[in-house]
Amino acid sequence: MDDADLRELFRLMLVARRLDEEATALQRQGVLPAYAPARGQEAAQVGSAAALDLTRDFAFPTYRELGAAVAMGVDLVAYMATHLNIWHGGLYDASATRLAPFNAVVGGPVTHAVGWAMGAQLDDTGGAALAYFGDGASSQGDVHEAMNFAGVYRLPVVFFCQSNGWAISMPTTEQVAGGSVADRAAGYGIEGVRVDGNDVAAVHEATLAALERARTGGGPAVIEAMTYRMGPHSTSDDPGRYRSAAEESSWAEADPIARAARSLAAEDVSAAEEHAVAVARETAEKLRGLPAPPAAELFTFVYREPTTALLEQQRAWKESQDA
Repeated sequence: MDDADLRELFRLMLVARRLDEEATALQRQGVLPAYAPARGQEAAQVGSAAALDLTRDFAFPTYRELGAAVAMGVDLVAYMATHLNIWHGGLYDASATRLAPFNAVVGGPVTHAVGWAMGAQLDDTGGAALAYFGDGASSQGDVHEAMNFAGVYRLPVVFFCQSNGWAISMPTTEQVAGGSVADRAAGYGIEGVRVDGNDVAAVHEATLAALERARTGGGPAVIEAMTYRMGPHSTSDDPGRYRSAAEESSWAEADPIARAARSLAAEDVSAAEEHAVAVARETAEKLRGLPAPPAAELFTFVYREPTTALLEQQRAWKESQDA
């Protein structure tokens, strides 16, 4: 990875950081009903997503992968619209961007990624899936079933765990038996690796290698990116109730943004900061200006084949509008 690559990854990380801060402010102002901050996980998200081949791969995020969306070039206003809780799945085109609608079901993206990977294998597309989840989700039965299924069929999928120390208020040490998500991979006959999740270059290289191996028939892999959730689990959470200020201060010294900045020239950092602030402000302004969707859409995407009850509700609603 050359200096230009590092500058670009830093620029993307800083956009994710500033927009994350803007989103938190928007929630406090009542614009967003809720938000899950990603502060501290920018290197893990940007480094991994930047390794994707967007002509054939597909990523499956949770509700906290803003950095992945930034790295994949997703329209940020359309992506952030999901947090308005008005449009299901947001306004961006998941098929075109190669980023699935984000998923609030704990562990949910993992099973979807494995299903997509089986389709890619059967269709011989040469693509691989990247499944995001946290250390808390790694204890879900769905994740274990997905890894076992992927191992049996040697599917082209990379399980990317952002091990950020906490499953809401439960520390990883109390909910991951054995202490390592990556070590579980051996039980499914697949590759497992731990990487410094706050080192964007290390994450990028590990993900590149895992994706290439998956695409060429080498089977799935688990990457456990060791990072830290610097903020709350969500904007309704108070991390001060379950973790110490000393712990937060210690991890603040490993901030992936500050770490990456130390390897760049001051003028590069300044230019990236100016760009990131401008992007965050423009995104927030446009997000505020989005019109509400037509009320008729309440009936449009509920069922593939509308039920009798739904059609009756739709008819009654139309009559009330015409009255």
